[in-house]
Amino acid sequence: MARPDKEAAVAELTEDFRSASATVLTEYRGLSVTSMKALRRSLGADTKYSVVKNTLTKIAAKNAGVDIDDSLLAGPSALAFVKGDPIDAAKSLKNFAKENPQLVIKGGIFEGKAVSVAEIMKLADLESREVLLAKLAGAMKGSLAKAIRTIDALRAKKEATDVQATPVSKVAEVPAADATYATATLETAEAPVEAPAEVVAEATPEAPAAEAAPEETPAE
Repeated sequence: MARPDKEAAVAELTEDFRSASATVLTEYRGLSVTSMKALRRSLGADTKYSVVKNTLTKIAAKNAGVDIDDSLLAGPSALAFVKGDPIDAAKSLKNFAKENPQLVIKGGIFEGKAVSVAEIMKLADLESREVLLAKLAGAMKGSLAKAIRTIDALRAKKEATDVQATPVSKVAEVPAADATYATATLETAEAPVEAPAEVVAEATPEAPAAEAAPEETPAE
């Protein structure tokens, strides 16, 4: 490889290391071109799977501040630069390796630290970010629905209590001033009416005078 080509390759790899959220080192010996294409499809657009030269990878990793053990760069190497969810990429690699034993996962870099094959497998067994978000949304929806049901139950209980506390026949409350007036009116209506003396006198007829007894004629 000519020097300009090497410099361009190192620059590209350096940028891949810097922009990746995780990097998985693999050995692809024995994989056909068709299998490689299938692997790239399974990894998706957020993961770049590149066959690399070990010497150039060492230089690029050093330029990016990534520490890679020399043992991971033995044999034909291909790197998966993950720019999406590392869990999804780990799942894809793990599942593909089960069906294609020629793919060997050797280790990787996650959050700037070296991780072993066992740690990558554990990462693959975790739930993806989308699944966790979906579960969180479901839990929040369930909690909200429960809160609404609780509020409705409390409201119904309060309404039932108010109905039981209200008498069937409720007497209207009369203001104090109106009550006094009503009492006085009632007493006036029940008391006998006394007419003035003049009216009583005029209305009473005079008794006829006693007729004088006839005079007795003396007996002769």
